[in-house]
Amino acid sequence: MDVTAIELALLCLAALLAGGVDAIAGGGGLITLPVLLATGVPPHVALGTNKGQSVFGSGAALVRFSRAGLVSGELAWVSFALGLLGALGGARLVLWVKPEVLRPLVLVLLVAVAAFFAFRKGRPPGDRPEPPLARLRVLGGLTAFLVGAYDGFFGPGAGTFLIVAFSSLLGHGLMRASADAKVVNFASNLASVALFSWKGVVLWHLALPMAVAQFTGAWIGARLTVSGGDRLVRKVVLVVVAALTLKLGRDVLFG
Repeated sequence: MDVTAIELALLCLAALLAGGVDAIAGGGGLITLPVLLATGVPPHVALGTNKGQSVFGSGAALVRFSRAGLVSGELAWVSFALGLLGALGGARLVLWVKPEVLRPLVLVLLVAVAAFFAFRKGRPPGDRPEPPLARLRVLGGLTAFLVGAYDGFFGPGAGTFLIVAFSSLLGHGLMRASADAKVVNFASNLASVALFSWKGVVLWHLALPMAVAQFTGAWIGARLTVSGGDRLVRKVVLVVVAALTLKLGRDVLFG
């Protein structure tokens, strides 16, 4: 389908903003998906096109976090591989179970996330001691697989859930947890892009211009995270959680 120059500009602007938000706290799809739908893109094609452009944003953020020394190779290769497998499995699960059944559960989890950050506020900044390497890989890999599967199956809030899990289970500060999350986000986005491309539901003439903007926004967002630290991540995560809760609550009530 074709869009006007103004619509394409709005899509790119949304991708730029989404890239920045997603790099910090996840939830970029809250911005890009509604804009894609508003231009008349069918829902399943909007999902595929969104993944086609967002993979560039998660990749850019991952590179920026790696350059800042926030991504540990000892964990990254495990979380990437299991995040990829989980996303593929989750995408297959859609064939048997409707993703909508998860909405009430996700709403409860989002409230728990908000409580987690509220109670965490008084903690001193910085990372806590990591668990032993073997346990680190088991916990990180299991987290990557489960949230990767959720991302492939349903998706909303996946990046935010990853930040909470890596922070609480592995003792990482929010800034480093955000970097850990991008490894899994990139893996699950790659799996989703492969699947959606195979099904022919990615509009690349829209996804590629958006990808340039998404890449730029993600690079800026990751840089802001590195300079702003845990305090910035906490604030943006709470905004994303509030937006996700409102959206999913509306979906549950009104269908």
